[in-house]
Amino acid sequence: MKINSNRNNKTGLPTREKNGEILREYVKDEYLIKHSYMVAKGLESYAVKYNENKDLWYITGLLHDLDYYQYPTRHPAKSLEWFNQWGYPEELIHAISAHGMTEPRVKPKTNLAKVLIAVDELTGLLYAYSLMRPTGFVGMEAKSVIKKLKDRAFAAKIDREEIIYGINEINVGLEEHINYLLKLY
Repeated sequence: MKINSNRNNKTGLPTREKNGEILREYVKDEYLIKHSYMVAKGLESYAVKYNENKDLWYITGLLHDLDYYQYPTRHPAKSLEWFNQWGYPEELIHAISAHGMTEPRVKPKTNLAKVLIAVDELTGLLYAYSLMRPTGFVGMEAKSVIKKLKDRAFAAKIDREEIIYGINEINVGLEEHINYLLKLY
């Protein structure tokens, strides 16, 4: 893939639009694409809150599972190779490695890495819960989400420990974090 065109002057990364094209080229599952955009939106919002580079954070969220569709057993190793080849920044590469490599865990060293961990799995649970509600995200409350989080039979593939690890890393309460994300969706 040629990605040197359409670079954003502030980040040196390809534009959001170009990264969206990259996502759709590598990922053919509509749920995974929707999940990627939800994570991107969550990271962008936290970037604004922390006065960080919102384009870098958005793109990190957008591409965090780029190799999962094609290489689920090698995730995120394959995408880390691609990002290195494509000249993506170390902060993005580190965040993606920290979110996906739990055995052995890559210790998250940046706010971006910590927030990605806190947002990633939780957005999956929020989306799953929205599908069972007639109003989707409208009117969804944190206390109901927490009940679903405690119900391990619900959205069983969601890693609850990873959610807790992430919120501990960013030093925020679970209910506060859920409410913060709910206002975005």
